[in-house]
Amino acid sequence: MKLDQFDFELPEELIAQVPLENRAASRLMVLDKQSGDIKHEIFSDITKYLQKGDCLVLNDTKVLPARLFGLKVDTGAKVEVLLLKQLNGDRWETLVKPAKRLKKGMTLTFGDGQLQAVCLDELEHGGRILEFQYDGIFYEVLDQLGKMPLPPYIKTQLEDQDRYQTVYAKERGSAAAPTAGLHFTEELLEEIREKGIHIAYITLHVGLGTFRPVNVDDIEEHDMHSEFYRMSEETASLLNQTRKQGGRIISVGTTSTRTLETIATVHNGHFEEANGWTDIFIYPGYEFKAINGMITNFHLPKSTLIMLVSALAGREPVLHAYEEAVKEKYRFFSFGDAMLLI
Repeated sequence: MKLDQFDFELPEELIAQVPLENRAASRLMVLDKQSGDIKHEIFSDITKYLQKGDCLVLNDTKVLPARLFGLKVDTGAKVEVLLLKQLNGDRWETLVKPAKRLKKGMTLTFGDGQLQAVCLDELEHGGRILEFQYDGIFYEVLDQLGKMPLPPYIKTQLEDQDRYQTVYAKERGSAAAPTAGLHFTEELLEEIREKGIHIAYITLHVGLGTFRPVNVDDIEEHDMHSEFYRMSEETASLLNQTRKQGGRIISVGTTSTRTLETIATVHNGHFEEANGWTDIFIYPGYEFKAINGMITNFHLPKSTLIMLVSALAGREPVLHAYEEAVKEKYRFFSFGDAMLLI
């Protein structure tokens, strides 16, 4: 398939720059993946489309405040560091701006010396291996000094950093939020449980590769980024039981979907306790083995995310739904509105 087949016109003013004060007050487009019919709702009404015995699968990853602003010790020059991946101990793979003059052996300082980092190695495209030095607990220092690494299309400063976390975020390690989950409140989750709908948790740490554009005309040649996932024995058991009893498995977000499909593919449609790295690339023609429906946000043109959504509900119905969303002025991307494909 060609990349241009997943393009659409998106007015820039529809890219949501700030989250709504009430998470569950966002709009919800419901797309029937069999008929292509569309309904317009409010997210808090999602319970109308969930049935007793269904299971919602949430990604409990927690976004690190991974953007640090500091100085080079030798010159006092300003530097920005983005934590990408913990390698071992206090050594991290990072992205540094500007990186050109940060050489092996040089030291950076953050927060008036509260945190320091020595450059151990120079990588391509501004990548650096840094080893951090500090007193106390690293993540507590990071909570004090770090900023949320918001996606490049969000230009507005986020006043409340917790608003870029789901209310159930637990496992530290993500470079970006699993944004479909941002619509849930504790009250809505309780309402869902009271209706007899199961809630299961998986972990997938979202990497910055999720924002990397597709740069090939033939999408099958795209090199998908790899992300770490984990599923507990408790979640695997609940999912297998849900399926056995005729309930539907509904993933919250493309991250949950990729995790579930990875595990179901490895275990022939069954769920098992598992962890590892996935680079699964889901696009039209893919046969789903794990999920029956999905909650997701509205994604970028030509992105792997809109390809995944198109695989579930069909390219033409999805692009028609996106045209409708533009016409009805839905809010797009991370802080935008939601879509339920069921």
